[in-house]
Amino acid sequence: MVRAGSVGTHLPASGWDIFGDLRKMNKRQLYYQVLNFAMIVSSALMIWKGLIVLTGSESPIVVVLSGSMEPAFHRGDLLFLTNFREDPIRAGEIVVFKVEGRDIPIVHRVIKVHEKFLPYVGMVTIIMNDYPKFKYALLAVMGAYVLLKRES
Repeated sequence: MVRAGSVGTHLPASGWDIFGDLRKMNKRQLYYQVLNFAMIVSSALMIWKGLIVLTGSESPIVVVLSGSMEPAFHRGDLLFLTNFREDPIRAGEIVVFKVEGRDIPIVHRVIKVHEKFLPYVGMVTIIMNDYPKFKYALLAVMGAYVLLKRES
């Protein structure tokens, strides 16, 4: 006799019944699946570390995330990076650098190289970012100068 409105625990026999498949799987098969997954993950990590050693780069493969490199590279392109050259950087070359506080390396094309254009002038910005008190003191001095300076 079948009651109307009764709730059964039987799930349909389909390919999407993952938990049912896991319940049917014996322990040996489960261990085998876990071991296979661990081998795939460890193989990927070994390949990644091997590429780091072979290329001399912390990030041997990067993905172009923006359209700023077009038409040479488009969004989604993979770049294979090496770090072998000791030659100076020239215009037109592709460079990759890391910014402190960001995990993703920045990829750009060199447009122009300035060899004698006020070296270390950017250190003021770096010091102001690293030492906020210095920034506020500098702003206070500049503000006082503007307020106290008399026009001649």
